[in-house]
Amino acid sequence: MQYSLFDAEPDSASPLDFETLPLSEGDVRYYPNALPMATASLCYESLKTELPWRQDNIKLFGKSVAIPRLQSWHGDPQCTYTYSNLTMSPNPWTETLTELRHVCEKLCMPFYSKGFNSVLANWYRDGQDSMSLHADNEPELGPNPVIASLTLGEARPFTFKHKETHARYTRLLEHGSVLVMAGATQSHYLHGIAKTKKPINGRINLTFRQLLLRTR
Repeated sequence: MQYSLFDAEPDSASPLDFETLPLSEGDVRYYPNALPMATASLCYESLKTELPWRQDNIKLFGKSVAIPRLQSWHGDPQCTYTYSNLTMSPNPWTETLTELRHVCEKLCMPFYSKGFNSVLANWYRDGQDSMSLHADNEPELGPNPVIASLTLGEARPFTFKHKETHARYTRLLEHGSVLVMAGATQSHYLHGIAKTKKPINGRINLTFRQLLLRTR
């Protein structure tokens, strides 16, 4: 990238402005202006060509099914990640991902000082690409993980579903925004993005996380 994330003028609202989502037993903050719009658009275009996107298959009920989106896993060299019986070795950090990681780490500093050593990038190419309801509760993430989810491109509704009460809450995740899930959120809630028949443009989502690395 030939630019810095801080070259663009900030939006009128402060990037530190956030709302706390009304989720019982959850700890979720939404930063609608984490990135200036011009910067977010530049990052979106860069990541489309910069990352080695792939469409993986996972096993559901014994059948191999193509994941309904493209993805790319990046992180420190030891950050191998497994979910739904799919094991991914990390691609190296790119300049764009590194700068966006720093943005998310600053937003999380008030309640989380460890930083992030990995990121899962998902490219939702149109309304037929989706993410089924799930929790980010893999053993590699440890108890009560902090996950920062950055949205670039088309705004998509993001749904939380309480595991016990089945209560639902939906928040539209906008271009240049960051959603931070912390505390016991993953223990009590599933989250996902549904398909839509509406003609919409693409969305790239980056979920930054801290993997617990095994020591020999």
